[in-house]
Amino acid sequence: MPMKPADSAARNVARDNSAPRRRRRWLPVTMGLVVAGAIIFGLWPKPIPVETAVASKGRLRATVNEEGRTRVRNRYMVASPITGQLRRITLDPGDPVAAGKTVVAVLDPVLPGPLDARSRAAAEARRASAVASVEKARVAHDFAQTELARFEKLFRDGAVAIQDLDAAKLRAEQAARELASAEGHLKQVEAELTEFGTNQTVLDSANQRIPVEITAPANGCVLRVFEKSARVVTAGTPLLEVGDPADIEVVIEVLSRDGAAISPGTRVFLEQWGGSAPLEARVRVVEPAAFTKISALGVEEQRVNVIADIVTPPEQRRGLGDGFRVEARIVMWEGENILKVPAGALFRRGQEWHLFVLVNGRAELRTVKVGHSSGAETEIVDGVNEGETVIVYPGDRVREGRRVRPIQI
Repeated sequence: MPMKPADSAARNVARDNSAPRRRRRWLPVTMGLVVAGAIIFGLWPKPIPVETAVASKGRLRATVNEEGRTRVRNRYMVASPITGQLRRITLDPGDPVAAGKTVVAVLDPVLPGPLDARSRAAAEARRASAVASVEKARVAHDFAQTELARFEKLFRDGAVAIQDLDAAKLRAEQAARELASAEGHLKQVEAELTEFGTNQTVLDSANQRIPVEITAPANGCVLRVFEKSARVVTAGTPLLEVGDPADIEVVIEVLSRDGAAISPGTRVFLEQWGGSAPLEARVRVVEPAAFTKISALGVEEQRVNVIADIVTPPEQRRGLGDGFRVEARIVMWEGENILKVPAGALFRRGQEWHLFVLVNGRAELRTVKVGHSSGAETEIVDGVNEGETVIVYPGDRVREGRRVRPIQI
């Protein structure tokens, strides 16, 4: 039976209405899949960015790193030889001096001033007292000598015992010593009166004063000036210091356990001294006596001084002087063609050392055997091959099998 036009039109209308309904029925499913995919993508573990380095062979130095200071090897302290009036020193630190030629200081001897009337009267009274003491001691000495002669005669006649004779000898000796002491005191008082004479004597002596010139004891330059201005100084007062700044050495304070392993001739590299290239030095001696020093953290440390001679020519270290700070690296061990990795790649678990190696985009845990270390790099004896990529500073996020992504630092 042929379809009527009305039925065909109704069927087409129904078909057109069912297509949007089917699309609306699949829309929630599609949205759910999209949301689920987004959640899975967000929660899917991403590669951890890590810093990497390549295990390579090269030179490795194991060093002891400590601060040091320079000092002039032979320094000369110029002191005043007499008590006198120091003239103003015209030299400044850094001025050159020649041994036995350059006058570094001039002193005028200080003469004693005359006694005033009161002081002179007191001195004359002391002299009169000293004269009286001498007369008294002389009388006592004469009496003791006469008594001793009498006791000696009586002893020969058997009238006194030996003890009485010994006592007489003792009294005679004491009297002789007292007489000598009194005469010495009298000479001292008379010398005082002679030295502090009249004003005219002092003025006459002042015209005969000869200035004392002090010359440089060695070639070099002035390191320090302790007394610049003119003033009266006593004998032994430090005036200035002279030395050769080209002839310097380095004093390095190291822990006593490190000092015990350092031997004379050990190479030392001096850095951060002010120049672009490090200086080379050689250990001359390790002092035999250690000392206690408090560290910045308040810990008591036993330290010892290591003295090193700078072998770099003076032309290459012109700016280095006395008392300068340097960073010293004492070479305890050195090797060529050594397999090494950055020290930051290593970490300890128990008694063993480990590191992570980057293999096919994932972290692979390795147990390694280490050797010497320079602080920044460490020798690998076993566990890693040359050319392998290791993870530096892995942290707690990196674990065995985790995906990692190298980054450029």
